[in-house]
Amino acid sequence: MKLATISKYLLIIWVSMFLTSNMSFAQNKEPFIITSPQITSQIVLDNEEAPVVHTAAAIFAQDVFSVSGQLPEIVHNSVAKYQIKAGTFGVNSSFDLESRESGIDVDVLKSKWEGYCIKGNVDAGNGNKTLYVVGSNPRGTAYGLLEISRMIGVSPWVWWADVSPEKKEILELPEDFFVEGAPKVKYRGIFLNDEDWGLQPWAAKTFEPDIRDIGPKTYEKIFQLLLRLRANAIWPAMHPSTKAFYTIPGNKEMAAKYQVFVGTSHAEPMLRNNVGEWNKNRYGEYNYATNRDAVKQYWKERIDELDEEDRYIVTLGMRGIHDSGMQGNFSKEERVEMLETIISDQREMLKNTLKKDVMDIPQAFVPYKEVLEVYSDGAKVPDDVTLVWPDDNHGYIRQLSNADERKRSGGAGVYYHISYWGRPHDYLWLESVPVSLIWEEMNKAYQSDAKDIWIVNVGDIKPNEIGMDFFLEMAWNPDQFSPENLSSYYTRFAARQFGDAYAEEIGEILTDYFQLGFSRKPEHMGWTGVYPNTPIQDPEFSLLNNGDEVQQRIDAYNKLEEQVEVLQKELPEYLKDAFYQLVAYKVLGASNMNKKLLYAYKSRVYTQQGRVSANLYAEKAKEAYGQIQEITTRYNRQNNGKWMHMMDYNPRELPVFDMPEVGRFKPTQKTAGGIIPEGISQPIEPEDTKVSLPTFLSSTDRQYFIDVFNAGHEPLKWMAQAKDPWVQISSTSGKTSTDERIWVSMDWSLIPVGRRETSSIKLKVGKAVYNVQVEAQKPDLQDGQQLFVEDNGVISIEAEHFNKAQNDEDNQWKLIQGLGRQNDAVGTFPITASPFEVFNERAPSLSYEFFTMSSGEVNLRFYCLPSQPINSDYKLRFAVSIDDGKPIVVDASLKEVMDEHNEEWSMNVLKAANIAETKVIIPQTGRHRLKITMIDPGVVFDKIEMVMNKEGEKVDSYFGSKEIPGVE
Repeated sequence: MKLATISKYLLIIWVSMFLTSNMSFAQNKEPFIITSPQITSQIVLDNEEAPVVHTAAAIFAQDVFSVSGQLPEIVHNSVAKYQIKAGTFGVNSSFDLESRESGIDVDVLKSKWEGYCIKGNVDAGNGNKTLYVVGSNPRGTAYGLLEISRMIGVSPWVWWADVSPEKKEILELPEDFFVEGAPKVKYRGIFLNDEDWGLQPWAAKTFEPDIRDIGPKTYEKIFQLLLRLRANAIWPAMHPSTKAFYTIPGNKEMAAKYQVFVGTSHAEPMLRNNVGEWNKNRYGEYNYATNRDAVKQYWKERIDELDEEDRYIVTLGMRGIHDSGMQGNFSKEERVEMLETIISDQREMLKNTLKKDVMDIPQAFVPYKEVLEVYSDGAKVPDDVTLVWPDDNHGYIRQLSNADERKRSGGAGVYYHISYWGRPHDYLWLESVPVSLIWEEMNKAYQSDAKDIWIVNVGDIKPNEIGMDFFLEMAWNPDQFSPENLSSYYTRFAARQFGDAYAEEIGEILTDYFQLGFSRKPEHMGWTGVYPNTPIQDPEFSLLNNGDEVQQRIDAYNKLEEQVEVLQKELPEYLKDAFYQLVAYKVLGASNMNKKLLYAYKSRVYTQQGRVSANLYAEKAKEAYGQIQEITTRYNRQNNGKWMHMMDYNPRELPVFDMPEVGRFKPTQKTAGGIIPEGISQPIEPEDTKVSLPTFLSSTDRQYFIDVFNAGHEPLKWMAQAKDPWVQISSTSGKTSTDERIWVSMDWSLIPVGRRETSSIKLKVGKAVYNVQVEAQKPDLQDGQQLFVEDNGVISIEAEHFNKAQNDEDNQWKLIQGLGRQNDAVGTFPITASPFEVFNERAPSLSYEFFTMSSGEVNLRFYCLPSQPINSDYKLRFAVSIDDGKPIVVDASLKEVMDEHNEEWSMNVLKAANIAETKVIIPQTGRHRLKITMIDPGVVFDKIEMVMNKEGEKVDSYFGSKEIPGVE
């Protein structure tokens, strides 16, 4: 039992090492026992330690109890053989000396912001064994204690996602165990936002009914989560449904207890919540030009309430009452002057009221939406104020500091969204921002020296646990991640919650779930918009092309549902609630949202085509709609109703959450039916002899389908026969009450190289006879090198499948795992590189070998991440050439300045792609080479298409043509 426990625990240690810290130990010495059936260590803590340290020690002790059943005692002095001595440098001189004598470099530690060191000591001088946990400040000490909680198997989500730790009899560490850590980003936290449908009603009705709001009991649980995730900042909930943070007794004090820095959002300067606190009857108009004294008095009232125990980050500037522009009709110059005046007055107020040097007060300026325009127009922000750059609300940072801004003493930060209410459409219900996108954008920020404040909008916290976890892990140490292995985070997250036995499978589920959601968020499947709310539209996923994109998406979600169902049965009972919250509900919700809308779409199209199966898909759509309601009810009833009112499947009651219109087909004949081959929108006539499937190509070896459908009351018999043996049919006869899909493929061994063959398939459906033409091409590609071959007028390439990357030591193209809509992506590194000259032959480049069977003018399309230039010093340019011909410069930047009314931007973020196009000439058929040369950093490629002729232009799809590599 003991050897197995030690072995398993060492694995936990190594996982923690990989995720968080520098660690070393030898494994052949007697271990330090935290607890065993015979021994329980004591936690030694000085009385003078800050409340956050005492709180962390109590949490840690309870964590040990939850795992082992043994509760460590917290004492001020101890003679126990095993002691965990925790303390903050500077609180107790004797402890400082002990720490130093144990081998901890206290001088290095005390220079770190929120640093900690955990070190085992062979002999404390009296035969006792001591584990030192030393922090550079109280939060560092608290993080150190809770780092041990992670190591013994207690997830940071133990309360917030009901993650029950595995029981263990023995918890121990190597005798000379050593680990240290400190954050790379100074202020790291969350914004509770759009809480109207989850956090607020749950707090008011379930968790804190005496307050009937998000009060100190709720905030304590939130602050405990932040402590476990090594975060230290919050922008509190602030919607009209919620009372202002500072107005509820106990909230401010709870933040002080946990040493959380309280800030306020871009629209809430001076720690005020305008939505809940600005009283027009009392103060008048919220207009600084016409009502300056009242506005200043309003701000000062809050600053007057602050005391020495409070920690805060004061937002400067001014917008409207809520998420709107500053009131008043100003010219561009007047807006700049007004903003500068406001900031100057605010700083003077802070200095005079708090009796501090204003440069010692943490302050932030968030150039959000229209404020960025004012800043770009020349508004000056004092050098010591942190610039907090926002994303575009959909995960793409609008801009970052230029070379001059990076010299500012106040530094920079980022305000980032993984949940949003607003244009072009909300995404408040389910988690869908992949860690690959968070990494790409926040790595860009970190490399651009935005290291002072990172705030992520998490909505209601649930169900954004994974994105919140990753964001704060990255804020602690961005260097722990690399672009090539980002998807492994899902497995690591799963291991921490569910153990190694289930981690790989759950990691695979989450990887596929987030990639599907990234390609189109569940809330965006209605092709609807907000402000104004628009009705549900037909999706862009094709029923006709690329093997039926609609069915492929349904199949992908069905596979995830099946995996979830199997795991729900296999998991031990104590893990099932956590699995439902962290994995199952997200998968089931996204799957049924997709099926609801896609099945309804199929029913409408199939009704037009005269298919009886339209009625079947109408019922499937309704079933999916019902499933969404059922799984949400189950979510809220979990753990004896702990989460009642937390989950709402239709926030804001937008059209996309409604039951969509379905089609209904009434057959008028006893026996009737027909066929619809792939790529054709309506049933064909028996006498039509020109109908054909897309051309089959040996290098792609794709299949194409023919749908046999019933349009009558009775089952329909059918038969299919190929003219030639090289044409293969998945099924040659059958009887269907609805539809049957026949897959057609080629036996390429029967077709000579270099030949183009034609044949046909004869189908008898009921009494009608149809003929579908078949053409197969087996080009001579001459050698074995990987080629991308023209297929039905298109060459399609996933960007990560380049033949050659020409990089240098300082600048590279690198794969970014999971950032493509269907696969991976390729981006430029480092992000801080200066733009290359347009025709620099030494610049890093990517090469793709391809083969054409046509020539002439070609439409070259690049599916790029819809990111924005790093700042005004950059664009998103790259150069392309064919066969070393003259390069053409392509710019993937938006054609117009980004704002929430920009139609190009709206379409790009909804489909997670920006398609940049140019024309090139392919002079002759045969082998060619496409070369992409780096100009601006920040460009990320997902996919490349060459549309060779009009046949290629005819194919409608959401993803573009499937990749068609050929190896001959």
